[in-house]
Amino acid sequence: MSNVRNVALDVLIDIERKRAYSNLSLHHVIETNELSAQDVALLTELVYGTIQRRDTLDYYLQPFIKGNIEPWVRLLLRMSLYQMIYLDRIPDRAVLFEAVEIAKRRGHRGIASLVNGILRSVQRQGLRSLDDIKDESERLAIATSHPLWLVRRWIEQFGFDETKRMCEVNNFPPEQTARVNVMRATVEEVIDRLKEEGIEAIPSSVVPIGTKITKGNAAKTSVFREGLITIQDESSMLVAYALSPNETDVVLDCCAAPGGKTTHIAERMNNRGRVVALDIHDHKVKLIEQQAKRLGLSNIEAKQLDSRQAHTQFAAETFDRILVDAPCSGLGVIRRKPEIKYAKNEKDITQLANVQLNILRAVAPLLKRGGTLVYSTCTVDREENEQVIAQFLAEHPEYDRDETLASRLPSSVASYVDRGMLQLLPHHVYSDGFFIATLKKKGEMT
Repeated sequence: MSNVRNVALDVLIDIERKRAYSNLSLHHVIETNELSAQDVALLTELVYGTIQRRDTLDYYLQPFIKGNIEPWVRLLLRMSLYQMIYLDRIPDRAVLFEAVEIAKRRGHRGIASLVNGILRSVQRQGLRSLDDIKDESERLAIATSHPLWLVRRWIEQFGFDETKRMCEVNNFPPEQTARVNVMRATVEEVIDRLKEEGIEAIPSSVVPIGTKITKGNAAKTSVFREGLITIQDESSMLVAYALSPNETDVVLDCCAAPGGKTTHIAERMNNRGRVVALDIHDHKVKLIEQQAKRLGLSNIEAKQLDSRQAHTQFAAETFDRILVDAPCSGLGVIRRKPEIKYAKNEKDITQLANVQLNILRAVAPLLKRGGTLVYSTCTVDREENEQVIAQFLAEHPEYDRDETLASRLPSSVASYVDRGMLQLLPHHVYSDGFFIATLKKKGEMT
């Protein structure tokens, strides 16, 4: 158990110092350490929980910390207090003992004494009340551990109640979902096969071809290796429904890596037609090719190319359908990457909105008349979503909103569509926060 906490502290230090992604750091240490399934569960809980609740934990710790302390000591205190507050099954005496032992090994007796003193003081005196924070927005920000600028921004965009629900759900543990490759198996067959490998899964309530993993890791199974499933969030699966390609189409996927949406599009085309998948990084293009091979798809052509330069390699009106799954702030995937909420700022959002708009401008001439363009992001911010679309349409009178989007989407999300745009917030169907807009180019397709 002590080893697990040591490893968890290493991951937290890695994330804080190097700005590493929590999911990638966790994956690395799980792969390189011999940990039982129970240890992996605790490790994941400690890392995600400590990051998710960072500002709340600091609020509770602040009265007990005098002067400066080393960053790793603060992380140890956060991780220990997280267990004391949020993990009922671990007794406080065990948390205190392990924290002191780690402090001794990593520091010296003085640091161990400091850690012991702070945690015992918290235990003895209790936590200060959040009601001491009089400003409603600030109280919500601290209670749910979201930056105040972000909470105020969301309140302005969505109202207080929606923001509160979104912030609360962002602290729920992420769930693993998988898309079934219906060219090779049915949802029921996949669930049965997974059960044989000790993985429990149920049909998705959001997407007909999806499954929700309730126990185990489906990515470690022969079902995954044989190309029967792809690990993908349910909201991301909706993109191929929105695009709705035909078997004879030529499709452009502009920012395609690692290939989840690309391969879904190719599967929807029954491995016919042609899907051109672009990514700016060569090593990411290889990821698309690996996914296509695993799934048995031969209609994908992956190329290294900045999609803003796509016009240098493709003639105008080449494609029947175009997907722009744009680089974004990722504020819809805070459940999976909780450190994102602390790393971003308003300037980042404005810069990303400019990149997104430039990609749309660059690829707009490549779509055939009568063709469909889908724009998607895994964020909830209106500057990156609705405002980008409004600006693009103002500049491109040859494009219209596609008001038929709802008819192509599963009934679970159709009611959230407005004027050819879908904005899912994390609490709507308990998926990632996600945005999809569909546009039509005027004229008859030739």
